[in-house]
Order: sequence, then C-alpha cells, then structure tokens
Amino acid sequence: MKKVAVIMGSASDSAIAQKAVDVLKAFEAPYEVHVYSAHRTPVEARDFSVNAREAGFGAIIAIAGMAAHLAGAIAANTTLPVIGVPVKSAAFGGMDALLSTVQMPTGIPVATVAADGGANAALLALEILAVTDKELEEKLAARRAADYQKVLASDAALEL
Repeated sequence: MKKVAVIMGSASDSAIAQKAVDVLKAFEAPYEVHVYSAHRTPVEARDFSVNAREAGFGAIIAIAGMAAHLAGAIAANTTLPVIGVPVKSAAFGGMDALLSTVQMPTGIPVATVAADGGANAALLALEILAVTDKELEEKLAARRAADYQKVLASDAALEL
C-alpha cells in the first residue's frame, strides 16, 4: 500500500493532524507526519512534494490555517492527489483558510474537506488509494457499514 503524508503548516495544527493519524492507524495504513510551512520552510515543503511519489506516497494531506497556502504550494510541486484541511482560526473561524484552500487555479487541483476535517481527509486519502487496493476497499466498506449500524442504533435508542 502507498503511504499517506500528513503535512502541517505549523505544530499548532497537531490536534487536526491527530484526527487524520487516528484514522490511518485504524486502517493500518502507512503514513508519515511532517511540519513544513509554505512560507517559513518553502524549500523543505517543495523538496518533499517533488520527491513524494518516488518516496512511496500515494496521497498528501495538507493541514493549515490562516492564509493556508500549504495545500496549494504542495500541489504545485506534485501530481499526487493533495487534500487540503483548512484549520479554524479565532479571527475568521476558518473561512480564510477555507477560501485559500478551495480557490486553486485551473491545473493545480486541491481536494478540500471541512474546516478541522482531519478524519475525513484521511478517509478520502484512503478512498483514493483503494482505487487500486481491494483489501483497503473492503475495509472502507466495512467502516461504512459499521457507521450505518451506529446511526440505526442511535435512532432505536432515541428517547425524547
């Protein structure tokens, strides 16, 4: 199975990264986590992106708040799928990061999940990898079936 990269623009994004890592661990998916800032460590962010495919990665999750150029900076330097996770901020509630992540120019796509959506970013990365991995596809289907049953059990237990 290809690896998933979880890249944070700042260590302050680690709580969101942990959500992604928890999902990747649950699926026993190989991953690496790094802190590379599009603005403060642009050389390292670029080098990682340029070499990610050869290093065995199949998808990259980029987590950043505020200006949130990380996902775009990474996507500009690789043809691997990049999934942006905008992080909520005190000033704008994540709207600034969301707009920065979804407003990519034609030719440099970035998939975007909800603000603080680390878990969904990991699930999307796994779905991308599952296109060519039958065992992973089956694990994802089992997860969906379990989630389905949880909702039905919640409905059955509802007492208002």
